[in-house]
Amino acid sequence: MSEQHDLRIFGGSVVSTFTGEEFPADVLVRGNEISAVLPPGTPAEAREEIDATGMRIVPGFVDAHMHIESAFLTPQQFAAVTLARGTTTVLADPHEIVNVAGRDAMRWMIDAGDRTPQTQLWGVPSCVPALEGLEHAGAALSADDIAEMLRWPGVVALGEVMDYRAVVAGDPRMAAVTAAARAQGTIMDGHCPNLSGAELSAYLATGVDSDHTKNRTEVVLEKARLGMTMMLQEKCLDEDVAQALLSLPQLPPLCLVTDDLAADHIVTKGHLDHIARVAVAAGFPPHVVLRALTWTPAQRLRLYDRGVVSPGKRADLVLLRGELAAFDPAVVLAGGQVVGRDGAAVYEARSGEAGALESRVDVETQDEDGFRWRVDLPDGTHRFRAMRVNPRDTYTEAAEIELPVSDGEVAWEGRAVLVRVRNRHGRDGLVFAPLLGRDLAEGAVATTYAHDSHNLVTIGTSRAAMAAASATVVADGGGVAVVRGAAGESVAARMPLPVGGVLSARPAARVAEEAGAVRAALEAWGWEHLNPFMSVSTLTLAVSPALKITDRSLVDVVRRAPVGATVAS
Repeated sequence: MSEQHDLRIFGGSVVSTFTGEEFPADVLVRGNEISAVLPPGTPAEAREEIDATGMRIVPGFVDAHMHIESAFLTPQQFAAVTLARGTTTVLADPHEIVNVAGRDAMRWMIDAGDRTPQTQLWGVPSCVPALEGLEHAGAALSADDIAEMLRWPGVVALGEVMDYRAVVAGDPRMAAVTAAARAQGTIMDGHCPNLSGAELSAYLATGVDSDHTKNRTEVVLEKARLGMTMMLQEKCLDEDVAQALLSLPQLPPLCLVTDDLAADHIVTKGHLDHIARVAVAAGFPPHVVLRALTWTPAQRLRLYDRGVVSPGKRADLVLLRGELAAFDPAVVLAGGQVVGRDGAAVYEARSGEAGALESRVDVETQDEDGFRWRVDLPDGTHRFRAMRVNPRDTYTEAAEIELPVSDGEVAWEGRAVLVRVRNRHGRDGLVFAPLLGRDLAEGAVATTYAHDSHNLVTIGTSRAAMAAASATVVADGGGVAVVRGAAGESVAARMPLPVGGVLSARPAARVAEEAGAVRAALEAWGWEHLNPFMSVSTLTLAVSPALKITDRSLVDVVRRAPVGATVAS
């Protein structure tokens, strides 16, 4: 071939995402595209070479459903740590920061993403606020807003339609949102845990055709056979699900996704590469896993220029060490440029300025008095509705607890763990509830990272500890803080998140260190969970079963209705 190439990758084996085969080949790159895939040693001139001896050459990984804010990082810092792990393309749904700051936040995220070598595509959040009428967020998007934003550069999808109960019920707000997206022919992502039967049909009929939530195995199969793209995150990947899908006459299209991974997880365990290893451990063959990381999500996102190592396709490539099943990236290329080696970025990532998104925590001074749970009840013992958590997932069930009331105040200290939600967007809103299912030492945690309205949430064993944790977070301009002791006299860990109260503009390594310290502090406190961050931050996610708490009330998620704090005798 007479024309010179920019790069030749030699000595490795290409893994075909079409056939599952591996074959020795040299891969040549010109500009940002693969220019040729040739038998080893075929004469070809190239300006640079990479020796891939002993490596497998695969397409860059594509994450079809995730939230950058869950890493607590800006788009630039997120790209730096995930590119090095092989993730070259993401579809990000920024519903966390958009619930804080609306359209301005969406534009800020898109602009920041454009300044990275990672392909960052965007979905317009469909539920801002997540549950209209039952919580106060910092912003609201109408169907008209969403219709306009779907036309913004870089936007390719309607973000997860999480208020699925409203969709099934024919709620006018959600009907208008889904109709606006369908009219533009855009991708429509779903969120509908264990939705089945006639309700599932009603949901699919709107055009929403994917789901990334945890489902019972039989519901996974039901959704798959109806053509719903199943997106499997870590908590969905177990042996029962793998065996059921692999036993079908034809394996349906599958996408492996990350959804929500904190910075410390990405730095220590990985990103999509980690999810791939979990999928292999669950029983999926490595070549099936690779396709679910590359070709299938690329097709889902209508990115027909990637997902396979083939001439004319974008040169997003990952060179894997050892066996395919290890999914161990050694070298990563994005658009023909080397961006990562041995798990680290080889370019400098700058975060820029937070600007108008900085320090948005509008609350009063946090003191002990603000954690007195006052009720309009006579003196005596009363039954209160409580939230019960578990160590596995984010399901919270309704429970009950008896607590004494004296002079209009619930005497909860020493008898229960308390959750308090305070609106942080300059509005009234203050709700308390007992929390069951945790054996906690003296102390508290406070956070402004709380799905999806990101109000100030505090959980603790005493008023003093809760006040100390909340005051720490407010002083940081938002974030997470864990304190120890009945008076909260010791700050065990803190992670400032001054960008909208949900992100940090600091380098990823620093944020990962802080996130790891918070995770360890939560676990030492007694908050045992597979994902402590998600367990704490989704207590307020009022579209996720079964009982949640917002700044306005306790919410029966299935009924989409507020419920009182007390239980009738």
